[in-house]
Amino acid sequence: MTPLFISVLLAAMCLECRAQKDNVLQAKGEETAAAGGTVTLDCLYNSSSTAPSLFWYKQDGNNSPKFILSRVSGDDGNTAAEFKERFSSTLDSSIRSVPLKIQKLQLSDSAVYYCALQPTVTGNTKTLYKNLWSKDNRILHNIH
Repeated sequence: MTPLFISVLLAAMCLECRAQKDNVLQAKGEETAAAGGTVTLDCLYNSSSTAPSLFWYKQDGNNSPKFILSRVSGDDGNTAAEFKERFSSTLDSSIRSVPLKIQKLQLSDSAVYYCALQPTVTGNTKTLYKNLWSKDNRILHNIH
């Protein structure tokens, strides 16, 4: 029997970031893992804020991105009810990292996952603005 593979595309975004000091980086463009397994999606960030808020979103097909979780420090933050059982993240400010761990992978986990940084100047978590970046940091396109 051929194992099912889960394909995850990664994209980084920043919510109304200030200059180029505030950004997120998802170095790997794609992750592939077997159904039932575990995958960790890396996200590094730079922020001029002393208490940055980091977010993860999932977008499948032509649907709008769905909020997965937010972290403000360590495990502190919110996780959407539908993701609580299998999705987790810990913000490590010492290495500026907020990886997303997905356990018990399912075919429905195949999607684009966005790591997002919200600067403290807006506080707007309702509207999602994102910039998709190529590996050489050129904007590929903006979506509002």
